[in-house]
Amino acid sequence: MSDAHLTHSTDPLTRLRQIFRRGDHFLWMTAGAMALAVLMIVGLLGLVFVSGFTFFWPYQVTAVDRADGTKLLGRVTAVATERQDAGGQVIERAQTQLRVGNRELYGFDFIWVPTAELANFRSLPEVVQLERQEYGDFLGFLQRVETREGLVAEGPAAWSALLERHPRARELAQNASELQRHDIGSVNAAIQKANLRWKAAQRRAAGGVTLDPALKGEIDAELAVLGADYERLRAEATAMLAEATSAQAVLTTIDGQEKKVPLASIVRAFRPNQMSVGAKVGHYLSRAAEFVYAEPRESNTEGGVFPAIFGTVMMTIIMSLVVTPLGIVAAFYLREYARQGPVVRIVRIAINNLAGVPSIVFGVFGLGFFVYFIGGGIDRTFFPEMLPMPTFGTGGILWASLTLALLTVPVVIVATEESIAAVPRGAREGSLALGASKFQTICKIVLPASVPGILTGVILAMARGAGEVAPLMITGVVKLAPEMPFDATFPFLHLDRKFMHLGFHIYDVGFQSPNIEAAKPMVFTTTLLLIAIVVLLNLAAIRLRDRIRKKYQTGAF
Repeated sequence: MSDAHLTHSTDPLTRLRQIFRRGDHFLWMTAGAMALAVLMIVGLLGLVFVSGFTFFWPYQVTAVDRADGTKLLGRVTAVATERQDAGGQVIERAQTQLRVGNRELYGFDFIWVPTAELANFRSLPEVVQLERQEYGDFLGFLQRVETREGLVAEGPAAWSALLERHPRARELAQNASELQRHDIGSVNAAIQKANLRWKAAQRRAAGGVTLDPALKGEIDAELAVLGADYERLRAEATAMLAEATSAQAVLTTIDGQEKKVPLASIVRAFRPNQMSVGAKVGHYLSRAAEFVYAEPRESNTEGGVFPAIFGTVMMTIIMSLVVTPLGIVAAFYLREYARQGPVVRIVRIAINNLAGVPSIVFGVFGLGFFVYFIGGGIDRTFFPEMLPMPTFGTGGILWASLTLALLTVPVVIVATEESIAAVPRGAREGSLALGASKFQTICKIVLPASVPGILTGVILAMARGAGEVAPLMITGVVKLAPEMPFDATFPFLHLDRKFMHLGFHIYDVGFQSPNIEAAKPMVFTTTLLLIAIVVLLNLAAIRLRDRIRKKYQTGAF
């Protein structure tokens, strides 16, 4: 039967044979799988985007009466509809979830109530919402503002008094905290260094070196001065904190319970049911800025994630600086210098198989080799006076970065080898014919032409490394890092310090938080931020790759 007859045949079986012979079904299956993958990715990103971007918006607070006569005050966060079986029997009643806050009074932030028991939903304009340093939000009604000296204002005037006194109290509390962390922290570090100097001198004396008799007096005098500075700064911080906590707001809940909240512990105070659209936008931008630039609080479910952002970016940069030259050198040796044979083939197979090794295995290797072996050796050689407290013999951002560099180096090696192989043979031969050595040819011809492909491998390595969590959990990442790896203290870059990471932050908030319901929005928001950071890092690398490609692009390539 001719192809023309098959084309115009109306027999379904014949047309089906024709479709299978041409392979149209594979085309449809491929297109369908692609469409399904795109739909799933768009759906996932849409869910993360919507859930993350709505986290900071100040929603209306609703008062509602229950059937038993009690009252509730909170934001409606979810509604579960009624479910029935095939016979029409109700297997799950309709329920409404409210975020009532006031955790220290109720023991929970969220409550599920049968919808049938709720009535008289209303919006009360006098409702006050306090975003606090601890215990989450407080929802209630402001009664008065008072200090240790007595009443400041009550009734309608209390709100103006709160807004007037709150910035000063908050500023004093933050100054006291900064004084404790930085100034007092610097004094403590100086005291520790002085003690270590004496300990090191004693260790040298035990080894036969003569101990300077004046050294003890110098160290004691230095410690006396530092101790006086410590007491002075501590007294100053205590006085600041006492003044900050002197003023407090007195509120009542909808069921009549009274609560006193120090103004210094209030992050924000607002009346959500009276806010205009402009005020809500300003509130949203303020909370979004805090999320990016502030430190976390309340078991990482509130506040910001700046230390995690900094740790993620810094770790990715260190990892890239290590994996790029390592991968390039290995690839050039395998492709240009190594004698091709069974050994090189085995090495390439091993490199390809490394890409499939579970990441936690790399984490265990990093813990044993980098942390215990290399880090422990550094401590014994350069920091013996610190022992048994480890300096480099414990998890840190350096060891985590090196572990991820080993994890991602196969990607860079494979991409670099493919890029080297794509360089035209004529370009190499022309360079050699003009008298250039092999090394000069590699540096001047092969390497520049391979840079775009190399950067492709680096981009893939950055994307994978930035999102890895399992190896970091045992090589340096922590729930909350008191100090960041980079600060104003010499030597400025502290590679031995532990750090925070957005991926681990998502895991910790989503699965280790004591308040799962309150942590859900933070999980989506942090996920959105991590995706944005990975995309920005990749876009920067892609932009650099395109510029290099245009610079070295010639007719020969």
